[in-house]
Amino acid sequence: MSLRNDLTHHVTEVLACRKCTGMIGPVVTSRPSVSKVYLVGQAPGPHEGKFGQPFAWTAGKTLFKWFSTLGIDEETFRSRVFMAAVCRCFPGKAPGGGDRVPARDEVEACSGWMRREIELLKPGLIVPIGRLAIERFLEPAPLADLIGKTHRTSTFGHACDLIPLPHPSGASTWYKVEPGISLLQKALKLLGRHPAWAEIRNPNLEIRNKLQ
Repeated sequence: MSLRNDLTHHVTEVLACRKCTGMIGPVVTSRPSVSKVYLVGQAPGPHEGKFGQPFAWTAGKTLFKWFSTLGIDEETFRSRVFMAAVCRCFPGKAPGGGDRVPARDEVEACSGWMRREIELLKPGLIVPIGRLAIERFLEPAPLADLIGKTHRTSTFGHACDLIPLPHPSGASTWYKVEPGISLLQKALKLLGRHPAWAEIRNPNLEIRNKLQ
């Protein structure tokens, strides 16, 4: 069975998941895109379920605007990158306002999907978006100590590079003021120079097709 077929079967299983009773469906996950770039969001918001894809609302507009500066548009990115998340369902609203942070057991319930994806894809680059996703791979630290750097990490037994980005939520101000402005630009430059990113940007898909 080809890698794309394995991913297609995997995505079908993810979409059928009903492990967490406190989460609000439907499950939102990636297309079965064969890629050496593995993007990890936090969790879908209240609107993504209607569109059936990650980053389909206002935060996504900002995220894909960032990526457009690196020579790749939204549709191309979605077709060439596996877009995962720490949790694949909307957690609901927090009592004090804003989206609820997923509980530890909910994160753990979704970790099996991430493990399988990393084992299948063996990515050369992981791009976690936002603090919850970043702390899935790195020890907690101020964003200023994490953004704008390439980290070498090992997760589920697989070693690869990791370049974190701040969350592009409109409610966040971190990336709109210094040092966030400069560190975001530094992180994007690191992404653009990474060999795995060059592979997805290249219109010649010969290299990628060898993976399928």
